[in-house]
Amino acid sequence: MTRGKHIDGWWSSAGRVLPPGDGRRIRVGATHEVEGEIIPCERGLHASARAIDALQYAPGPIVWKVRLSGVVVPHGDDKHAASRRTYLAGGIDVSDTLREFARRCALDVIHLWDAPEIVVRYLKTGDETIRDAAWAATRDACAARDAAWAAAGDARAAARAAASAAAWDAACAAGDAARDAAWAAGDAASAAEAAARAAQNRRLTRMLNAAIKS
Repeated sequence: MTRGKHIDGWWSSAGRVLPPGDGRRIRVGATHEVEGEIIPCERGLHASARAIDALQYAPGPIVWKVRLSGVVVPHGDDKHAASRRTYLAGGIDVSDTLREFARRCALDVIHLWDAPEIVVRYLKTGDETIRDAAWAATRDACAARDAAWAAAGDARAAARAAASAAAWDAACAAGDAARDAAWAAGDAASAAEAAARAAQNRRLTRMLNAAIKS
């Protein structure tokens, strides 16, 4: 918990008044305050320092740049609750921006699977007339993948059943080594995931700033 400091960040709303039970109007330049103990997710005015973190808590597509002040209490590392929130900029419906952001993120990893041509075309253009067809093609591709994985799982189970005890012991030993390697790889994967999320946050922040022209 901090006092006398502020945190600038992002917050989204579904409308232009605070949720039911409050009803105060939200507008750029306004400051809202709450009294009593600040408890994240229970009592307080919330925001996230990073746009990518605010996205997972968004109840709607209207985005605001805000400043939290007064009593500020962190909730993990992805959001804060405060006794005071000032609306610095925004109040814009960014639905189209968020769709474009999602498509760009999907294109970042499109090389990892054999995507149908119509899926690639939709991701690149955002053409809403082909979105349903792109979704259908994606579902078909996923169904085929799941069937292949199931068949592979059955094959592995049969191979284990047929293995001799000695071979199984050797496999277990190899599995232990693989597990140790996987732990090491997991650390690298975690770092890579954090770097990718940071890159996504930079992209989303640029796009939101452009959308609200701040």
